[in-house]
Amino acid sequence: MIGEWINRLGRVWVEGQITQINRRPGASVVFVTLRDPVAEVSLAVTAARDVYDAVAPPLSDGARVVVLAKPTFWMTRGTLSLAAEDIRPVGVGELLARLERLKAVLAAEGLFAADRKRPVPFLPRVVGLVCGRGSAAEHDVLENARRRWPDVRFRVENVAVQGPLAVAQVTDAVRALDRDAEVDVIVIARGGGSVEDLLPFSDESLVRAIAAGRTPVVSAIGHEQDTPLLDLVADLRASTPTDAARKVVPDVAAEQHLISQLRERARRAIRGRLDRAQQMLDGLRRRPVLADPTREIDRRAQDVTALRDRARRCVWSALDRAGDELVHTRARIAALSPAATLQRGYAIAQRPDGQVIRSADEVSRGDELAVRLAEGRIGVTVSEI
Repeated sequence: MIGEWINRLGRVWVEGQITQINRRPGASVVFVTLRDPVAEVSLAVTAARDVYDAVAPPLSDGARVVVLAKPTFWMTRGTLSLAAEDIRPVGVGELLARLERLKAVLAAEGLFAADRKRPVPFLPRVVGLVCGRGSAAEHDVLENARRRWPDVRFRVENVAVQGPLAVAQVTDAVRALDRDAEVDVIVIARGGGSVEDLLPFSDESLVRAIAAGRTPVVSAIGHEQDTPLLDLVADLRASTPTDAARKVVPDVAAEQHLISQLRERARRAIRGRLDRAQQMLDGLRRRPVLADPTREIDRRAQDVTALRDRARRCVWSALDRAGDELVHTRARIAALSPAATLQRGYAIAQRPDGQVIRSADEVSRGDELAVRLAEGRIGVTVSEI
């Protein structure tokens, strides 16, 4: 009866914002989710392919449109939808525009700056997980993390991840985990969804709460193409919840393999160093000075004996030359000595004061002189000149 009553309604013009487009290849119908940003109400719209393709420019998520549609009631699911007959774009989606303005404000305050991001610990003691109750995201994070590191511990906070209660619950859960001294990293995880479903993770109060915390936060919201503001303020972004599990805990198998490689590398390095030291030691042992130490001593003893004999010869030669020089000097002195002249029969006449008389003109008759002979001395008086 409800379906019959709705089917009797006429066509209506509906204005709203596109939050999701599902265009299946080969299908003759395109499914669109239309949202009223004021009343926070969403409605499914079906449009024939030719009606959808006739819109220029092409529609995208966030576009504001007016739709001429006929209400339709799906009795099997008990839902109301609109069958579009005409779609007209009316400007840029207010939702995305508001998010862009908020993004610019937060970026200007430095909340997205790279220098404020905190490093994620290599092996956290406890991992805080904020996710929906019994969600696929919770299962993916827990299962993949424990598969990688079986001893990892989690503190799970189940919250609403969409709807009017999501922002407050996620914010309270993050603050509670941040106050826990054992929690080293917080993961906020949610599966994929429409732009409308992911709106809580772009809320300003949640973004500021995460920026003010002390614990590193990993964002794992939606799929790779989804980029809520939480991804920008988080210390680390994961493309999916599964990727978050890979980034917060190490792989025990990979770490064991790395340790084995490092141990083998260290073993090779130590073995190589020992081999080089052994080769150097063997080389030293093969040297003659170590192979037969007395040989070098004998060689040095021979050198000392040769040097000693050479020194002795040098000394005797010097003494012989000095003796010959002394004999020659004595012979020259003897040859030049007045005593030698006196030995040949000559005499030296001197005054009493010792002055030698060299000429007869130097004396007068009656002068007393001393005559020195080879043997002795006599006194004479000059009687004739």
